Amino acid sequence: MNTFDYAVVSIDGDYANLRRTDIQSDELKLVARALLPDTIAEGTKLHYEYMEYSIVE
Repeated sequence: MNTFDYAVVSIDGDYANLRRTDIQSDELKLVARALLPDTIAEGTKLHYEYMEYSIVE
């Protein structure tokens, strides 16, 4: 199973723009906030594994 690390770049209503941090990339991924932890804010670091996002402390 693939794992990815992201940072929340911006939040726009029901969606958040994420940028990969485990590789060099300028592309943003638009993700529905319903799929993300409730407590995210801009700058929050996330880990994606097994089709689930979790906050990285």
